Amino acid sequence: MIDRILDVVLKQRLLVLLVGLAFVAWGLTAMLQLPIDAFPDITNVQVQVVTEARGMAPEEVENLATVPVESVMNGIPRVQNVRSVSMAGLSQVTVVFEDGVDIYFARQQVQERLNELAGQLTASLGSPTMGPVTVGIGTIYRYTLEGPPGYDPKDLHTLQNFLVKRQLKTVPGVADVITFGGLSKEYQVRIDPDRLKKFGATLAQVYDAVAANNANVGAGVVNRGSEAYLVRGIGLVKNEADIGSIALEARGGTPVLVRDVAEVVIGSAAQVGTLTKNGEATELTSGVVLQRKGESTRTVMARVQEKLDEINRSLPPGVKLVTYYDQTELIGKTIHTVGKSLLEGGILVVVVLVVFLGNLRAGLLVAVTIPLSLLFAFIMMERFGFSANLMTLGAIDFGMIVDGSVVMVENIFSRLAHRQADDPRSTDEIVLAAAKEVGRPILFAIAIIILVYLPLMSLQGIEGKFFAPMAFTVSFALFGSLLCALTLVPVLCSLLLRGPVHERENRWFGWLKARYVRGLALTMDHRWRTIGAAGILLAGALVLVPFLGSEFMPELDEGAILLRSVKLPSISLAESRHLVLKIERAVRQFPEVETVVSRTGRAEGGFDPEGFQIAHTEIKLKPRETWRFKSKEALVEAMSEAVKPIPGAAFTFTQPIADMIDDLMSGAKAQIAVKVFGDDLQELQRLGNAIQKVMGTIDGVGDLSSAQLVGQPQLQVVVLPEAAARYGISIRTVQDVIQMAVGGKTATQVIDGPRRFDVTVRYQPEARQDAEAIGNIEVPAPGGGRIALKRLTRIQDVEGTAEISRENGLRRQIVSCNVRGRDIGGFVSEAKAKIARQVVMPAGYFVTWGGQAENQARATQRLAIVVPLVIVLIFFLLYATFNSFRHAGLIILNLPFALIGGIAALTVTGLHLSVAALIGFIALFGVSVQNGVIMVSRFNALRQEGMDLDEAVRTGAEDRFRPVLMTALVASLGFIPMALATGVGAEIPKPLATVVIGGLISSTALTLFLLPVLYRWVEARAHR
Repeated sequence: MIDRILDVVLKQRLLVLLVGLAFVAWGLTAMLQLPIDAFPDITNVQVQVVTEARGMAPEEVENLATVPVESVMNGIPRVQNVRSVSMAGLSQVTVVFEDGVDIYFARQQVQERLNELAGQLTASLGSPTMGPVTVGIGTIYRYTLEGPPGYDPKDLHTLQNFLVKRQLKTVPGVADVITFGGLSKEYQVRIDPDRLKKFGATLAQVYDAVAANNANVGAGVVNRGSEAYLVRGIGLVKNEADIGSIALEARGGTPVLVRDVAEVVIGSAAQVGTLTKNGEATELTSGVVLQRKGESTRTVMARVQEKLDEINRSLPPGVKLVTYYDQTELIGKTIHTVGKSLLEGGILVVVVLVVFLGNLRAGLLVAVTIPLSLLFAFIMMERFGFSANLMTLGAIDFGMIVDGSVVMVENIFSRLAHRQADDPRSTDEIVLAAAKEVGRPILFAIAIIILVYLPLMSLQGIEGKFFAPMAFTVSFALFGSLLCALTLVPVLCSLLLRGPVHERENRWFGWLKARYVRGLALTMDHRWRTIGAAGILLAGALVLVPFLGSEFMPELDEGAILLRSVKLPSISLAESRHLVLKIERAVRQFPEVETVVSRTGRAEGGFDPEGFQIAHTEIKLKPRETWRFKSKEALVEAMSEAVKPIPGAAFTFTQPIADMIDDLMSGAKAQIAVKVFGDDLQELQRLGNAIQKVMGTIDGVGDLSSAQLVGQPQLQVVVLPEAAARYGISIRTVQDVIQMAVGGKTATQVIDGPRRFDVTVRYQPEARQDAEAIGNIEVPAPGGGRIALKRLTRIQDVEGTAEISRENGLRRQIVSCNVRGRDIGGFVSEAKAKIARQVVMPAGYFVTWGGQAENQARATQRLAIVVPLVIVLIFFLLYATFNSFRHAGLIILNLPFALIGGIAALTVTGLHLSVAALIGFIALFGVSVQNGVIMVSRFNALRQEGMDLDEAVRTGAEDRFRPVLMTALVASLGFIPMALATGVGAEIPKPLATVVIGGLISSTALTLFLLPVLYRWVEARAHR
């Protein structure tokens, strides 16, 4: 088949060139349309359901909102996991589906189940709503809305919600815009209990009157002559005066108005979160732009930026949008790092090709494969929906891509350079014969390299989303290189290598080749010593494996720092904000810091739910060249020392996207998460504290913390049924008074054009500020009397629940930490052993592990099954190539010896054995097999020409010295820029590149020396 393809392409050279040009145009179009992101989308298919429960404690939120929502989600097809968090005023349930489920199908299923809850939830709850269709790292842009000095923060919040947010949500690709911080304007009816009593009115009367006296109505049409007039009944309130003029009742012809019993003012709603910047006390309003799932970050951000410019021009004078987080900065830096490495690698490859071949035309012919293979990869990526990102582009090695073309051009070039003067064949005939000679080995060699990437394509979960697109992209590029090597390269050789072709062997290469020939003769003469030495090296490398350490993937340096501070659950938002300002000022003292922005609490609408005790401080850093510190780790350590004296807080240092990824992996914002499951919150807290204590003794632990499930002080107003019954008052009446007088209740809204502002009815602050004041609140009795709340209830201070987390119907506690200065795998193994010995789990309680260790273990287990299967497939493919079990076994035998250099390289550089490093070994296996195929094919060809075994091995090894050395050298040189890169994103491909470079050194040496020795020995024994 390969011979027929080569016959056709060399006969139809013009057609091949035209197809090639069309292919280039298609590839360029695909490249321009290709989505560009910093990372692949690793989000599992999930739907979040948020239920507002204003004023409720976590216990009520769990019972009244979370559990009902969780229960109706049971039985949905292909649901993998259901987890939830119940906190004061909010329930969030996350329904995780299996990979491959369409997100809109998942949302439809969830919505159908939510419809079943209609009318079943208590009236005091908001309606359960689904979160936006975004991705885990879909927070692509954050900004603050800032005004001139003295500008009312409530007006800024209004501009954000009713102008900026609505405009940004019209941008294609934006899933939602979340408001964080600021003061939300509302109309407040602050009731004076004394005046209420004086006029004989009740709290319920005020509420009902405000709710009922705010409406417009339509009354049809009245005809006047030839014109029709619309009839409207106008009754909407417009301001505080209108609300105050609402009548409660009339007594003796004199109305009792709202303003007679209450003060109507414009105030701000209770805050659920606050945002501060650079240690300044100014109240800021922020917006968070979420990207829709499946969109290109760079494209969406370009549209957002265009819309922001338009919005800025429409804002009031002095008001402006100020960016403090833009994911396109990270994208630009990572793509620059990858692009720089690819460009440098490509230049090195071309230089090596020209130097080795000694001919500029031949070197450039091979180099043509690089852009064409990339364009083919872009076409396939665009067709399959993959984005260009750090992972998909970071593993492409131009040296590996050109290997097939190197063998093709080297063989054609060599045959043209060594043809005899009396050779009657034309250049085209020699090119065809030389191409056919290596066509089949090239096909099988590249097919085998593609085959070794199959294990990565089989990965599932988050690790599959990380690495499978990368494997597909590399395979696309390799397949493109195969098409070029078997079609365009022979055609270009026939056109450009006409006339005299001279092979100029450089002196250094001649010297190197002579040394190789002598070394080969020495190893063949000392067969057992050679085999023994190789075995010792392999055994020594395997001994080093347990000392390498393991991790899921290296930590990406995003060029920013995220400082997470956790205070006591009992802290107020104002006090938490006060401590955060101290943290910002401490961090701001570092000249390396450009800006510091902190988010305390949670955003409006339930996005990213956190309590008042938790704050996220984003630290944007100046360019690295301006730093005083040699590394980011040293800077983080110095910052840790700077904030340590601030009392009442525990600190965790991470990065913005790393924080999102950790949360996606396990629901905990750290690399390691120990999950304890059980029923009793007190017992879960005790077990969590015990595990935290044990983990604190393990070397390498950092940012250790356990979730605070209890410790939130509560002022409980317990209704006494007998006391209420004595006065004929229902428990519901008592609770309604407690809820409205203390917590407040929204009665209606003031409509101002497109804007809406709540009207809240509540007692004035001094009438509800403490237990004594609350006890004096009066409840109306059926006979017209008023009974103090303290006579109907028991008011007590208790320690309540701070937060309740659940997973698959079970309550859970999470102990989380990061690992510093050692490998994650070793840390987890030690932690598991110590916890098993020192923490006794009561009946009904158990522990699971989440985070990066879980993903690494799952990926390793998967690869442990799939890689051997692929090696078996490679073996049979090799058998199909050579029709010999012996030859297939010889080449497969080269694989374990390829491990030697890779393991040694990891040891020398201090890198851990991560999934990225495992991918390096997989890529290494492909190149090793390819070189083995090239070598053994030549041995067999020479023996078929009549050479005896010893001469065929020596001559074949000498003939293939240059192509084997070239393929190994260009493959390793293509990865050197990645191994040495220091820019943003360089950490991810570094282990892969390091393994390939080190492994190719040992693999090439063993291919050139050990493989000929083994081939001669095996063949000699087979023919005795």
